[in-house]
Amino acid sequence: MGLGRFGRSLALELVDEQTEVLGIDEDLEVVQSLSGALTHAVRADSTKEDVLRQLGVHEFDRAVVAIGTDIEASILTASLLISFGVRDVWAKAISEAHGRILAQLGVHHVVYPEHDMGRRVAHLVRGRMLDYIEFEDDFAMVKTRPPAEIVGLRLADSGVRSRFGVTVVAVKRPGEGFTYATADTVLDAEDTIIVAGRTRQSERFSDLR
Repeated sequence: MGLGRFGRSLALELVDEQTEVLGIDEDLEVVQSLSGALTHAVRADSTKEDVLRQLGVHEFDRAVVAIGTDIEASILTASLLISFGVRDVWAKAISEAHGRILAQLGVHHVVYPEHDMGRRVAHLVRGRMLDYIEFEDDFAMVKTRPPAEIVGLRLADSGVRSRFGVTVVAVKRPGEGFTYATADTVLDAEDTIIVAGRTRQSERFSDLR
């Protein structure tokens, strides 16, 4: 519910993954622009219980509240979804206070798209990382190039885990796809690798030359 930039992108990605999507927004122009791309696109007020019931929203297993600019509408919509017993509710928050209210309502997953993207880009701008994903509990996966000191060595002989505290989990040769790294994998300077480990250690490893 809510087909702004975040909601639209999410809905289209779900459709690409063969997921049926009901998109709801109050803006007729937005709904019409997506009418042929989503399974169903409806102009409606998601803060009205009777409207959502008429659309069968109470029968859905998963729902996403992607409303960001109207915090009241976001909270009211999320509250209705929780009262319906939808078992997996996701909601976008635009501030910590907004997120706390959503969590207190019982929303199962509160996301902060702008904040999370800002942190992710900051990590990429700051170092040599090609991509970066941070998980909870201080854990991250980083896409980067292998540092010179482990190039030409079997991973088993490179001491990557003991010296740097990270594990090389996948490798991509130029012109090829990613494959799982093994103890016998020998890295080349032109390879792209994915390493996993504690956030700070992963960042430091990616900064090695």
